[in-house]
Amino acid sequence: MSGYGELRRFVRAMGGFGLCFGEENCMCFQFRNRAEAGRLLAARLENYAGRDGLIVLGLPRGGVPVAFEVAAKLQAPLDVFLVRKLGVPGHEELALGAVASGGICFFNDSLLESCHIPRRVLDEIIERERRELERRELAYRPGGPPALRDRTLILVDDGLATGASMRAAVRAARQQQPAQIVAAAPVAAPDTLEQLRQEVDAAVCVHAPEDFSSVGEWYEDFEQTTDEEVRELLEKAAHAAGQDASSP
Repeated sequence: MSGYGELRRFVRAMGGFGLCFGEENCMCFQFRNRAEAGRLLAARLENYAGRDGLIVLGLPRGGVPVAFEVAAKLQAPLDVFLVRKLGVPGHEELALGAVASGGICFFNDSLLESCHIPRRVLDEIIERERRELERRELAYRPGGPPALRDRTLILVDDGLATGASMRAAVRAARQQQPAQIVAAAPVAAPDTLEQLRQEVDAAVCVHAPEDFSSVGEWYEDFEQTTDEEVRELLEKAAHAAGQDASSP
């Protein structure tokens, strides 16, 4: 066997990360796509299956295909938790912070200080992302958000770089007094994962590589998820839940 690609295919054929010494920071694998990443993540979350009040919440848009697989495996309802990253102008993958449903705004203070972004520009970014948050609220769930009080929430994204979006989601969700919050992603920067573990009841990931630089590098297919795909997955999950409820 030769080549990094062949090694990845061999690891996948033999069960994925199980041959990578069982370590979160194994470097010999890429996820094929978000669906495969979701199935691998679901395997790490199986102990939550069957819990009363369990709900899986995907962070749109990229977190929803991952969350769909998790919800299917755990036989839990699927919904979205709306949060928008505040990207650095010209380097939008870097998160200055995030805004979430409920008027929550979270900042990465160290990055904000180092970037020297004028307050006027920051206000414009926040206002733009809040408008997009409102648009998505109407597009994805015109019936309104689900009740989260006293429920176990699994918040799912496709990866955690700075973790700003997930941390904003956690803070917003906490205001609704759930019983438990679990943050989950297929891949995460190790430092981000450790910081997040201080803010949630559990933080679960498949892969926390020491040489992490961006989420996309750990996926073979990292095409942007569309609004239509989000709606289709939510409808598919709701249909499956309806069939399960009607089964004898």
